Amino acid sequence: MSALSIARVAQGLGVAWNTANDAVLAEGRRVLINDPGRLNGVKVIGVDEHVWRRTRRGDKYVTVIIDLTPVRAGTGPARLLDMIPGRSKAAFKAWLTQRPQAWREAVEVVAMDGFTGFKTAAAEESPAAVAVMDPFHVVRLAGDALNDCRRRVQQTTRGRRGRKNDPLYRARRTLHTRCRPAHRQAGRPTHGPVRHR
Repeated sequence: MSALSIARVAQGLGVAWNTANDAVLAEGRRVLINDPGRLNGVKVIGVDEHVWRRTRRGDKYVTVIIDLTPVRAGTGPARLLDMIPGRSKAAFKAWLTQRPQAWREAVEVVAMDGFTGFKTAAAEESPAAVAVMDPFHVVRLAGDALNDCRRRVQQTTRGRRGRKNDPLYRARRTLHTRCRPAHRQAGRPTHGPVRHR
């Protein structure tokens, strides 16, 4: 049942979706959120925003905080620490402030996207931690810069935007897909402009 959706669990148990969801949330709080040892040994955290629900009303974003310590140590996958409503400096800072001072001082690295609010909150509440940009966003920024360069060269050499038969226009997809980390390219050829080993 661990890989089933709420709808499947509800169907299997013969209950309403809301009933199954309430039970999953209550058990999640009991086992995960209320576990006093869940933050022990955390040295590297990751923070990013996520669109939790697609709606026009209310705040649809959450800030996701994960423990990247096992990934850095090579001992296992990342694990979810918390999800908090909103995507702001204030939301992340409030979460950090709720942690004990000793815990905040033990955090060595905070990985995040380029949002300055997260960086500022981390600097204020865990000043010893090094703020780094997570690999996904680094690769995305590099790919976007490469694409901007491709567009400028296209405009300069052809005097117009790319068309489907132009070599630079045809290369745009290759430039983006070859710039992703190797573990994301399962089954793809390893030749191309960028190699990750």
